[in-house]
Amino acid sequence: MSGYLPGTASLVEEIDKKLLVVLRDGRTLIGYLRSIDQFANLVLHRTIERIHVGKKYGDIPRGIFIVRGENVVLLGEVDTENEKNLPLEEVSIDVILDMQREMQIAKEQEEERKRKALQERGMHFTEQPEDFM
Repeated sequence: MSGYLPGTASLVEEIDKKLLVVLRDGRTLIGYLRSIDQFANLVLHRTIERIHVGKKYGDIPRGIFIVRGENVVLLGEVDTENEKNLPLEEVSIDVILDMQREMQIAKEQEEERKRKALQERGMHFTEQPEDFM
């Protein structure tokens, strides 16, 4: 394979392409890759943060975005020809943020309900930092 580039050098072929990047904290970014380095740090241009809730999504413009390579979970090229054929409905930023907030509250309430049910059965837990979950 003569075209093989090891490690982060393989990202050179992705420069100026539209990429989707999923971060360790769960955020999804979509932008044009403008620069990379040996640590896989990325510079994205015309970046949006896409928030999904169910079959709806909203985009928050973020502009130029620098991402530390260690925070990248997934990176892939966006198929610009099929991008508009998604089975998702785009909604406004305010609507998607409200939906995200409601989903987070419901998740926290469910976790609290489970914790209380386990405590009633004699199981006790100590709080752990989020990095260990």
